Amino acid sequence: MNYSNKINSEGFEIIDNVYSDFEINQIISFIDQKTSQEQSISTFRKSKELFAIRQFHKEIPKVLPHIFNQNLINIIHATFGKDYFITKSIYFDKPEKSNWFVAYHQDLTISVDKKIEVDNFENWTLKQNQYAVQPPKDILEKNFTIRIHLDKTTKENGALKVLNKSHKNGIVRVENIEFKNETETICEVEKGGIMIMKPLLFHASNKTTNNERRRVIHIEFSNKKLPNELEWSEKINLLNL
Repeated sequence: MNYSNKINSEGFEIIDNVYSDFEINQIISFIDQKTSQEQSISTFRKSKELFAIRQFHKEIPKVLPHIFNQNLINIIHATFGKDYFITKSIYFDKPEKSNWFVAYHQDLTISVDKKIEVDNFENWTLKQNQYAVQPPKDILEKNFTIRIHLDKTTKENGALKVLNKSHKNGIVRVENIEFKNETETICEVEKGGIMIMKPLLFHASNKTTNNERRRVIHIEFSNKKLPNELEWSEKINLLNL
């Protein structure tokens, strides 16, 4: 099914039943195996509020064929086409008693392999030996993100909340938003479901209040070639999985 109309209009879509319970348990087993063996990897971030794995698909490559089941491949191809590739992935584990929250923001950076002077690429950072940079708006507008939910996600355990249609306004400073004029949606997703969103959509999440765990795999996609000698540092072609 093609979900492009809703995504282009509202900036997001929620799709349930992309994975069976068996498939979700397989994915979780790969993650648990990796995290039980190694705790000091630079891409791991662990605290009582949050556990995260950056460069997730590079750290646990064996999980990718299980993530990209036929359901997900069909959704991507029908909605966006066959020329998109992975550009970034992060695994989030928000524990049962987490007080960690994220304020409203847009996802404005991409992961690249080096720092070089490129017109309209700005706000460079370096984390875990990987460069990130804010590219021109036209790259961000073409990208999309898929969030795979390994647990049922509700407003009580930190489901994303979004400002509908806010991706249409380009890059905006959050202090310039008139929140009273915005439509907010809390994006509750069943276990085994996904959320697709545009990076310029304003999104946030609240603290956990119901003592229920929330695990999400966040994967970003693009079909854009970067200029000069700049390359996507986490690029993997879906055809190679």
